[in-house]
Amino acid sequence: MVKRKTKFTCQACGYESPKWMGKCPGCGAWNTLTEELEPSKSSRKLTFTASMNEGNAKPVKLKEVETIQEPRIKTDNNEFNRVLGGGIVRGSLVLIGGDPGIGKSTLLLQISSYLSSKDQGVLYISGEESVKQTKLRADRLSVSSDALYVLAETDLEFITKAIEEISPSFVVIDSIQTIYHPEVQSAPGSVSQVRECTAELMRLAKSKGIAIFIVGHVTKEGNIAGPRLLEHMVDSVLYFEGERHHSYRILRAVKNRFGSTNEMGIFEMKEEGLEEVHNPSEIFLEERSKGASGSTVVASMEGTRPVLVEIQALVSPTSFGNPRRMATGLDVNRVSLLMAVLEKRVGLLLQNQDAYLKVAGGVKLDEPAIDLAVAVSIASSFRDQVSSATDVLIGEVGLTGEVRRVSRIEQRVQEAAKLGFKRVIIPKKNMGNWSVPAGIEVVGVDHVGEALKVTLGG
Repeated sequence: MVKRKTKFTCQACGYESPKWMGKCPGCGAWNTLTEELEPSKSSRKLTFTASMNEGNAKPVKLKEVETIQEPRIKTDNNEFNRVLGGGIVRGSLVLIGGDPGIGKSTLLLQISSYLSSKDQGVLYISGEESVKQTKLRADRLSVSSDALYVLAETDLEFITKAIEEISPSFVVIDSIQTIYHPEVQSAPGSVSQVRECTAELMRLAKSKGIAIFIVGHVTKEGNIAGPRLLEHMVDSVLYFEGERHHSYRILRAVKNRFGSTNEMGIFEMKEEGLEEVHNPSEIFLEERSKGASGSTVVASMEGTRPVLVEIQALVSPTSFGNPRRMATGLDVNRVSLLMAVLEKRVGLLLQNQDAYLKVAGGVKLDEPAIDLAVAVSIASSFRDQVSSATDVLIGEVGLTGEVRRVSRIEQRVQEAAKLGFKRVIIPKKNMGNWSVPAGIEVVGVDHVGEALKVTLGG
């Protein structure tokens, strides 16, 4: 018997070492190197045989390549279609990640039900549940169709045979960490297994034109478990987010070869399953308290959709040597920068004040256009002055206190007018060259101090 060699592979970044180390030199993570058998000569070729084209491919001129514009597969869920860029692309491999119990399997089972009802063959492969358990969940969601097949299997070879026999248009793998390739001598969920299984699924998707969705578990930090190479291999990466204490879920695209990566879909988890939210601005503002200081409303762009969100701030004297800066849904470094601008350019003494900021509804905002609303909410709480409940603030704040122009101002103002707001404070550079909706006043400002005078009266 020939002795098989072993290696130690980091489960976070894929770094390989001939000996065990407590700290990975590649990513700096501790206790992530696990022992694996070196692949045999036959299994070493697995990754390279997972090509997108069957047989020997030859180089061709780009201008001679003929393309056929195939329509996307649209579902009955407009939010899901929006995040994917208009629908499901045939032959695509999509990865969906999220916390346990957030609703990934529920969403994909509902999408599978709709597609199968439209004469689209669907194969739902569960590596974590038996067929009877999947049936119980389907009954709860009222999912039933003659074209929906269910398979409880973790061996990739059996999964490949089932796909070739049924020839479905849509395949769900739940989850990729439970699938294993029998020729790879390592445990399911390891770097080698995830890489080889994903490469084989990619070959199937591209060669047969099947849209495959794979579910990926996430780590404590919120990243998809396993190395980042999994995200590089697939066509699209979707993250399903949400707080356990809220019924709303947010689906984001962080990578999409067939559409925008800025789109956001909002769902509400109910007993019958996930339902799409058609007007998220009303949801985020329905519990807003009027007459409270530190509250402002901003029109943020999530892809092509404007969303109105409430920003809350609480500023109070500190009892520590260093004041605290905490933010939920905002970048805490951005908050510290805006507080420094208010102190230097406006004269607010904030160096001895604790500041706590939050975006209501569990949404995360990261675009520069929210700066003005954050700055006004901080000043409102510090001065204990209430801003008007019918005001919306839009604008980027520079280090010298200037309010800079933002993109798609007309769409933002139209969303504010649709929800009944009476006044919008925007950068003066954005004034003109577009029509103002009826029933709303638009005020242009050049400096953050000018915005405070307009909203707080001083």
